[in-house]
Amino acid sequence: MAFFDELGKKAKDVAGVVAVKAKDAAEIVSEKAKDAADSAKISMEIMSEQRELEKNYKAIGEWFVSEYEGETPDAVKDVLAAVNASKAHIAELEAAKAAKDAEEETECQSAADQQAVCPVCGSKSEGKFCPECGAPMHP
Repeated sequence: MAFFDELGKKAKDVAGVVAVKAKDAAEIVSEKAKDAADSAKISMEIMSEQRELEKNYKAIGEWFVSEYEGETPDAVKDVLAAVNASKAHIAELEAAKAAKDAEEETECQSAADQQAVCPVCGSKSEGKFCPECGAPMHP
């Protein structure tokens, strides 16, 4: 009987050590997670401030261009030319995108026009049978 009592006591001791180690590990993981969250929060704040800075620089640049229109200093003429070229390129890309969207819409419309009409319920479908009532479709 002493053997089982001794075995139970050792099991309790081991369980206590395991519990302490698990608690220590949980504290370390929690601390690391908090550090990572703090780091991510700081990174987000930095990015937010950088966006704000870029927005303010953009506002200054737009003001400068509008204020000194026609009498732009030589130092910024190349930059202004690049800005105007970018604006023109954006306009071209937007026009190409609008044309492509219109073309895709026309293709979708013609595909919809090619669908057969069910003679029973009037639903449109490309299949051989109506998805609504199951009647055979006739093109």
